[in-house]
Amino acid sequence: MEKQLRIVKKGQDDGNLQYWLSLTFNERMAELEKIRQLINLKKYGTRQRFQRVYRVVKRK
Repeated sequence: MEKQLRIVKKGQDDGNLQYWLSLTFNERMAELEKIRQLINLKKYGTRQRFQRVYRVVKRK
């Protein structure tokens, strides 16, 4: 299989938009969750940690 590269100007590539519009809401959310997991895996690795919670306290 030979790789193909096509350069288009921003806003002129309708293929990506048509793909996302062809999916149902639940399919879009599932795809976005997969993307989110891949990004988190790349950024943070396999270690799972607690989220940090901050609270702003107004002092007098």
